[in-house]
Order: sequence, then C-alpha cells, then structure tokens
Amino acid sequence: MQQLIWTVKSFHELTALELYRILQLRITVFMLEQDCLYPECDDKDLKSQHLFAYTAEGVIAAYARLLPQNLSYTEVSIGRVVIDEGYRKYGLGKELMRRAIDYWDTQAPGEAIRISAQLYLQRFYEALGFQKVSEEYLEDDIPHIEMLKK
Repeated sequence: MQQLIWTVKSFHELTALELYRILQLRITVFMLEQDCLYPECDDKDLKSQHLFAYTAEGVIAAYARLLPQNLSYTEVSIGRVVIDEGYRKYGLGKELMRRAIDYWDTQAPGEAIRISAQLYLQRFYEALGFQKVSEEYLEDDIPHIEMLKK
C-alpha cells in the first residue's frame, strides 16, 4: 500500500478538489455501494472537522467526519466513516477510528463520543471501546445501533 498523508481540516480549509474527492468517495460508498438514497451534502459538513488520509496523487483512501457537540448528538460524534474500496483490508478503518478518537480526546478531553454504527460493525467498534446504548433501528434500510465511548 502507498504511503498515506493524514490531515484534519475544517470545511473552509478544504480545497475544492479535496471536497470534491471526499464527496465522491462518500457518494460512491454510501449511495451506490450501499444503495442508500439520501441527501449526502448536509449543513453538518460546514460545522465539522474532516479527517482524511490521501495519497501523493490526491486519492482519498480514508475519511471520517468529526462532529462537535449538539450537531448530531449532545455528545461529540464521529460519522461518515468510509474507506475507499482499493484501500480496504489494510487496517485503515481501525487507524481512521483511532485517529478520530484521539482527535476528540485532545479537543474534548473527558467527553463521551457517540456514533451511529451499522449493526454488523458492532464488534469492530466494541474493540475500540464503544458500548451499545440503543436498541437496533433502521437507517436507510440498514440495521444500526447507537454506541458510546466514555
């Protein structure tokens, strides 16, 4: 796997090309692969931080949206966690989540982190310290649960 460069940027710090590639990845995975038709561009992007890894050629390999308190939940949150298909099976999902957790541990020390997790990823998130805090629910016809890391 190629060397990746990791960064965190606010919406206003993103270049037009970075934003394009982030949205392209999110649309490809969430709307096309997972067949979920919903408005991918929402106002939450404007108030969030954007954690991503990219190659020297500018390919976005991994991405997560870091949402402040009271945007999606009363707690800080991590969402839109996505790995480009060509970069799966290298442990990038775990590295991405560790970096996202580290970000909130630095920016909001002692604060809980809430996520909406696809049910099949429950064990993955439990291994990162998250605990199930809701019953199963459907979001875009995909089973989800809320999880919290204290």
